[in-house]
Amino acid sequence: MTLRHVVSWQMAAEDPAVRAEHAAGIASRLAALVGVVPEIRALSTGANVAYPDANWDVSLVADFDDLAGLEAYQVHPAHQEVVAYVRSVVGNRSAVDFEV
Repeated sequence: MTLRHVVSWQMAAEDPAVRAEHAAGIASRLAALVGVVPEIRALSTGANVAYPDANWDVSLVADFDDLAGLEAYQVHPAHQEVVAYVRSVVGNRSAVDFEV
């Protein structure tokens, strides 16, 4: 079993340039976790590039061996640093975890 973790965020800022900067900041910080958090099996992240009035600003798709791997990722100190930044710029969060 592989557990896929999918998260999308909407930025809190109103200004489109600031929203884009914050979204890019989240994506780059998340991408930097590859090779640092050993439980990550695959990770893809990026800022939205189409339909900014309808789409969320940035998303993450990450794969883990199982729920224990996801939970280890959640509490890893490097991930917690990213979480702190995310919480400082995000207005809304949506997530789903499913088996693939």
